Amino acid sequence: MWFKNLRVYRLTRDFPLSAEKLNELLEPDAFTPCGSQDMARYGWVPPLGRHGSELVHAANGYLMVCAKKQEKVIPAAVVNERVEEMAQAIADKEARNVGRKERQNLKDEVLLEMRPKAFARSRLQYAYIDPKDGWVVVNASSAKAAEELLENLREAISSLSVVPLAAKNIPQQSMTHWLTAPEAPANFEFGHECELRDPQESGSVIRCKNQDLCAEEIHNHLVAGMQVHKLGLVWRDGVELMVDDQLAIKRLKFSDAVTEKADNVDAENAAQRFDIEFSVMTLEISALLKDLLAAFGGVNTDTASVEEIVARAARADAEQLAAEVEEVF
Repeated sequence: MWFKNLRVYRLTRDFPLSAEKLNELLEPDAFTPCGSQDMARYGWVPPLGRHGSELVHAANGYLMVCAKKQEKVIPAAVVNERVEEMAQAIADKEARNVGRKERQNLKDEVLLEMRPKAFARSRLQYAYIDPKDGWVVVNASSAKAAEELLENLREAISSLSVVPLAAKNIPQQSMTHWLTAPEAPANFEFGHECELRDPQESGSVIRCKNQDLCAEEIHNHLVAGMQVHKLGLVWRDGVELMVDDQLAIKRLKFSDAVTEKADNVDAENAAQRFDIEFSVMTLEISALLKDLLAAFGGVNTDTASVEEIVARAARADAEQLAAEVEEVF
């Protein structure tokens, strides 16, 4: 399967787990469907779907995992309508107004009644770990979805020190410089889409689609002080993408020349086809990320992970307590 959006995180420590050990740690949190009173469930499923049983798929040193989230769908309008009916019935029977707290209790009662009959919708979230280059790549369009997967992965394996990928150069300044020149970085060409923003707090936003990004009109906006916050690029004539000021990649599209690398290899079954596509995709993404980071001046390694921040705070508290004790005695 081919990723369409990339949220990339940098491992701040070596990832020591083998595919077998990671699979073992994920098994207790394997996905189970929602029960009658559950509103949501989250767990791990085989990346190969019905064609596999392992929760980790390994190829060429990359480890792929897949999370499944299932949520009950109860339309708010339906709930509110039922609550209003019940509140009106109480008001008519007892000749009194139904207060906010009582309405909330009625809402809880309605939800409890509707949950067993509610439809459940599911979505899959794929990610892979690249221990060699020190990356975790999540196929997610939003940071919230990516961080939900990372948090569940962290809980399953007890420790996962990662930070969002950051570059040495400020992305919007670099992209603005490229488009103003106009000159795309090495191994890239400009696409046909961008988003410009006024750096002022309440500034305007201009979104350009299917446009020549080197046109005079866009250049005039840049000269007037607007900055590029999203930029369409084409990498090595093989991959189209949109990169934003957080280094998130969206609308990732692999060309026929890339996908044919997988198509040209004979596969005896669906599992082998998945393995071939995974291998081709990860190699392409790895090379793409290296070129993209080079364009932004390299990786900024001065950021700290959440775990490191908590550990530093704990050490600081301990040192402060020790100093206070020493001062007393």
